[in-house]
Amino acid sequence: MKVGIIGLPQTGKKKLFQLLTGMKSFHSGLDASKSMTGVAEIFDPRFDVLAGLYNPVKTVRARVNIDLLPRLEAASIREGDVFKDIADVDALCHVVRSFTNDAVYHVNGSVNAERDVDTVNAELILHDLLFIEKRFERLEKAKKKGMDEQVRREGALLGRFREHLEMDLPLRMLEIDEDDRRLIASYPFITLKKMIIALNVSEADISSSDALTRMAERYRDYAMEVMQISAELESEIAALESEKERGDFMREAGIAEPAVNLLSRLCMRALGLISFFTVGDDEVRQWLIRTGSSAPEAAGAIHTDMQRGFIRAEVMKYPDLSGLKSEDAVKKAGRFHVMGREYIVEDGDIISFRFNV
Repeated sequence: MKVGIIGLPQTGKKKLFQLLTGMKSFHSGLDASKSMTGVAEIFDPRFDVLAGLYNPVKTVRARVNIDLLPRLEAASIREGDVFKDIADVDALCHVVRSFTNDAVYHVNGSVNAERDVDTVNAELILHDLLFIEKRFERLEKAKKKGMDEQVRREGALLGRFREHLEMDLPLRMLEIDEDDRRLIASYPFITLKKMIIALNVSEADISSSDALTRMAERYRDYAMEVMQISAELESEIAALESEKERGDFMREAGIAEPAVNLLSRLCMRALGLISFFTVGDDEVRQWLIRTGSSAPEAAGAIHTDMQRGFIRAEVMKYPDLSGLKSEDAVKKAGRFHVMGREYIVEDGDIISFRFNV
């Protein structure tokens, strides 16, 4: 599963991609019309607390795949190739420019974040509408050969989609049951994907939440997460050599943690994932699973043999372990849980699996 970074030219997409993936630079021959793939670590404060409790030999953070997609501009939209790349990812991070800099041109002539979000949303909605029209043409041909129940169901569902899209609303706002999702699983609907808006502000504006509040209010009902980041400031933080220097810099700037850390967690959530932890003196590790996964499915994220031979899951809740400071204290407090196959793993669970193969 992967998140695709999209945006208009000169919005800070490359810099944000570098921050998320840790890439120091791009080679000179980079083709802006091609996707670029990287891996982003999930920076979760709970992970650091657990690592501090166990001081393990090894620590392993969870990771998600990130694609830097071709820039959205007139030529790429007209030719349609960019939409194929967008359709191949599972969630989107739309980087929106909110900083002013006379040395950096804006494709639309001026900085207006709401206008740019609306522009991109309109293109994505149009893509889905055009696909529906083409699909209806094929359904009409299928009807002539003898309508069956699946054709009827699909026609009704696409009609509902078209009506919604024609109101300039993304499909992710709709309630869609699992049967209908399976029916359209192979279709390239872009506006079904979860969307994060990363508002790229200037260093001077990082302490102000005015733009973020305005944007969040405007798109509150569009099923989009909105966050604020200064890619320029975050780059300065990342370039500092020591953890102490980074900490001092952030304290002086009034920053609790780098915004890119928050963005990494939002990417995880946009993919419909939660995390659980395995802990010990040898290793503290964070694992990603789909929301709603059972204990055996979580065991399978570690190794298929563990899922196949699953016996039980021994579970501690993060607030209990972080508060009581040790497994023995958690057990004495009666907060150590033994769970069976039906247990649905919750975000932040600390689990030890018992299995036999």
